[in-house]
Amino acid sequence: MSAATPVSARARTLLEEFRDFAFKGNVVDLAVGVIIGAAFGKIVDSLVKHLLMPLVSLLVPGEASYLGWTWVVGTKEIPYGLFIGEVVNFLVVALALYIFIVKFLGALMKAKQKEAAAPPPPTPTETLLAEIRDLLKQRTA
Repeated sequence: MSAATPVSARARTLLEEFRDFAFKGNVVDLAVGVIIGAAFGKIVDSLVKHLLMPLVSLLVPGEASYLGWTWVVGTKEIPYGLFIGEVVNFLVVALALYIFIVKFLGALMKAKQKEAAAPPPPTPTETLLAEIRDLLKQRTA
């Protein structure tokens, strides 16, 4: 655009470009994926903090809650129980993503590849030509 283009026309063009970008199907799909991913992260976080880690704290002797697991170095406390909770949180998310992406989507992709790789059935003309070829092979043999 040249400098002589009116400001309102440039603003309108910028708005149209943004609209085209923002409302493409893949951008909307990405936004939905991010929102669902954030909600899934909250569910996994709750699962780890409210179910898994309290169960772990029952199995490990000592204080009743993993939140209280700390090392004291001098006058500082290092809450290693919180770190362990975050590691478990990460492992649960990683496991869920592995199952979904590698096992579920991988199986779907393999099935689609097999469908795409399978040759189409021969046409009637191709079938007739194959029969003629086979008959000619028999006559020459």
